[in-house]
Amino acid sequence: MLQSLPRSPAALGPGGAEVLRLITVQRVPVCLTVHANGRRRYGYWQPLSSETGRGGCYVALPTDECDVLHAAGRIELGDPVMDPAKTTYPVRPVVRGAPSATGTPRQALTA
Repeated sequence: MLQSLPRSPAALGPGGAEVLRLITVQRVPVCLTVHANGRRRYGYWQPLSSETGRGGCYVALPTDECDVLHAAGRIELGDPVMDPAKTTYPVRPVVRGAPSATGTPRQALTA
């Protein structure tokens, strides 16, 4: 299970502000994947753009910047989806005045 990070009132740098903007206005879900070996990766799926011909791949966000946002209470993790190799958490911006999301883990569907 993922441990909570200590909350700190640190100011956002330019990188953190850009990551928070991406998480806030992103049209696709951002997730945190924690692998069985402890490796953490924040990212989202970039759909293929017919206009530019770019995309169709996963885009990683800077883990350090995302961890700072999480520690500062600017983003929160949703209900985990667990499978034997990894646990995936949806990442959402914190809405000021809204209660924090909590829940029970769900098992991933496998064939």
